[in-house]
Amino acid sequence: MGATLHVIGTPGKLRKEAARWCRATSHLVACWSHAIAAARPPRGMEASAHRGSCFKAGTVVQTTSEGLGIWKYPQGQPPLPPLPEDTPPRPEDRPLPPEDRPGERLVELHTSFRELFTFFCTNATIHGTIRLVCSRQNRLKTASWGLLLVGALGALYWQFGLLFEQYWRYPVIMTVSVHSERKLFPSVTLCDMNPHRPSPARRHLQALDEFAQENIYSLYKFNFSESWEGPFAEDLGPEPSFQLDRGIRLQRLNHPGRQSKVGFRLCNSTGGDCFYRVYSSGVTAAREWYRFHYMNILALLPPTREDSHRSHGGHFVFSCRYNGRDCQARHFQTFHHPTYGSCYTFNGAWAAQHPGITHGISLVLRTEQQDHLPLLSTENGIKVMIHRRNQTPFLEHRGFSIRPGTETTIGIREDEVHRLGSPYGHCSDGMEAVDVPLLYNATYTMQACLVSCFQQLMVETCSCGYYLYPLPVGAEYCSYTRHPAWGHCFYRLYRDLETHRLPCASRCPRPCRESSYKLSAGTSRWPSSKSADWILAVLGKRGHQKPSQSPRSNIAKMNIFYQELNYRTVDETPVYSVPQLLSAMGSLWSLWFGSSVLSVLELLELLLDATALALLLCCRRLRRAWRSQPGAATRASGPRPEATPLPSDCGPDLKCSGTPAGASAEESRL
Repeated sequence: MGATLHVIGTPGKLRKEAARWCRATSHLVACWSHAIAAARPPRGMEASAHRGSCFKAGTVVQTTSEGLGIWKYPQGQPPLPPLPEDTPPRPEDRPLPPEDRPGERLVELHTSFRELFTFFCTNATIHGTIRLVCSRQNRLKTASWGLLLVGALGALYWQFGLLFEQYWRYPVIMTVSVHSERKLFPSVTLCDMNPHRPSPARRHLQALDEFAQENIYSLYKFNFSESWEGPFAEDLGPEPSFQLDRGIRLQRLNHPGRQSKVGFRLCNSTGGDCFYRVYSSGVTAAREWYRFHYMNILALLPPTREDSHRSHGGHFVFSCRYNGRDCQARHFQTFHHPTYGSCYTFNGAWAAQHPGITHGISLVLRTEQQDHLPLLSTENGIKVMIHRRNQTPFLEHRGFSIRPGTETTIGIREDEVHRLGSPYGHCSDGMEAVDVPLLYNATYTMQACLVSCFQQLMVETCSCGYYLYPLPVGAEYCSYTRHPAWGHCFYRLYRDLETHRLPCASRCPRPCRESSYKLSAGTSRWPSSKSADWILAVLGKRGHQKPSQSPRSNIAKMNIFYQELNYRTVDETPVYSVPQLLSAMGSLWSLWFGSSVLSVLELLELLLDATALALLLCCRRLRRAWRSQPGAATRASGPRPEATPLPSDCGPDLKCSGTPAGASAEESRL
């Protein structure tokens, strides 16, 4: 009996089913175009061997009105002999050229998720997916490889999570490089540490000195009358226009079992809230108490600019030379500091040509103290700070002292720090990125911003400003004559600043580009005992020396120079930039799956195909459900072509026995 296999569907589906049937058969498989052509099937039968289909010997393809089918010769009948080799094939049996062969459609979806997954695993470039297909006859291997793939995927994305967690922290590393080029010589600020008595406030300060003697004597039984040299015998003019607040006195605070402390009490305007500003050192307590009253006196003075060079009573700088040439007056600026006295800032536009002490700046300075305030400044010497040009010197934070009677040699090494901005850190390129108005007419520094921020909060909270800092527009300095409780407000606010409870630290970032100077110093006695006489005579200081003083107690020498013109640059570099992040991700992906970026695109294609297939299947189910509802809209009217019925002996698997539909009597006899 003959047997015919009908495959209803498109030619593409036929090719897939035929290939699957050929692989499943256990007989010899061959693609014999000549044998199929020699069979000369009746009309409606076409050989498909020229299309590359693979069939068992004696098998032909049948074309029906329902589609294409595979027709097998009756069992027991040998296949037809092949045509002679010299017989030319028919024109219709010749293979089609590549340009005429049917290509892949622009949009072609699979019929099921199983088919889609099988196609992906077979053709994907991800390692291990092919094992899910080739091992599907062994369920244990399939399950094992599935678990391995899922585990590798989980480990990959766990490491991806750690990688992105570290990336979003935006860590940086410091890269150090060395450069060599000409650099501008830094600015040098010098102060004589001799705060003098302003002329309009001499009587105020005399009253304060007398009040200080009373407090020191009450605590330590020390009398200043023998050692204090002050202008008490001078005619100081009319009485002061204000009185000292004698309620703010130095007090000793004794605690049982603890060290006694010294301080003074400050209260608010109502007197209900008071606290003690205490210190473990009596010297520090006396200086802070004296400074508090001293600022109240200076706050009443008119804001006039004082020439420190003239008011000092003489020259602070005896000589100045740079690179073998004398300094000029235009190379320095003068100002007066309430605590450190007369100050000079050297701002010469000097480019360092060579390193070494002979190519630096050499200064001879006077260090004697005249008209001194002993409770305000307890040091004798010179306060020095080396900083960049156009920067405000904050001597109380970064200054260092030079001892009288010595020659100090200071070598400079410069470092530049380049910081990254957001999101790697918080830094500022200037005042444009800072919401604090800078009160100093200079370039931006973090310390200048902190002082400006504190002064702004001081004016807002206490209604006045601290005397040591510049004033905002429209504000006035604090004095307990005008603001009786300003001391209580100031010290409370300053304590919050020290404990970082004010918003100034967050509002004042570090500069993105900053220069710092590393100093190395050496000292020696100067002048020596053999040369002190003639050096002092040349400087004109021999006649001013007191018998009890050392010849070297009033002068000092200082040399500042570049040790080397090489400077270090410290640059912040991100640990993970975008290219480095992608490289790390690619390394992890290759480690676990041995694939590339194109493999990721294959996964995206799989997701898109699965989504499209799911949408189509859902639409089909919804359409069937809608048609199956009672009372649904009837189908469009009109004649429809009738489908060719299957033979009566066809089973549910579409395999039929007997004569193929549409075959002639001659074919049935074959």
